[in-house]
Amino acid sequence: MSLPFDPIDEAARQWEARWEGVTAMHAVTSLMRAQQIVLSRLDGLLRPHGLTFARYEALVLLVFSSRGSLPLGKMGERLQVHPTSVTSIVRRLEVAGLVARRPHPEDGRTVLAEITDAGRRLVVAATDDLVSADFGLGVLSRDQLREVSALLRPVREDAGDF
Repeated sequence: MSLPFDPIDEAARQWEARWEGVTAMHAVTSLMRAQQIVLSRLDGLLRPHGLTFARYEALVLLVFSSRGSLPLGKMGERLQVHPTSVTSIVRRLEVAGLVARRPHPEDGRTVLAEITDAGRRLVVAATDDLVSADFGLGVLSRDQLREVSALLRPVREDAGDF
């Protein structure tokens, strides 16, 4: 359903009549709405593969690892999610036969998530679909995509992402 007006512009108009910070409010509200839209598109593209974007990211991380496996704690750090979220993601991937949990060969307290051959095949198929759909951002040019990344980099850096 398309509205005859931009609700974020209207919220900004109302906000400005009451408080300061309208520019930041407009930006963050736009960013959060865009995140909802893109995540919905990505999940829609991944649904036929039995994946959410969070599970896809975990599989890709394992594909990128040198051995195809990582400790769950390291996965949480790299995915920047809470340890309980990683456990849930890995559990669902394991049930689907895309990941196997293995004891760490040198540290008995550590559990490794290891991508299976089925997981690797699924990553290839899902990635093809995401790339074909420009990751849900096909409305933006390459220069605009670079600009978005550059604009968000200081926010990520300030949060300690790197």
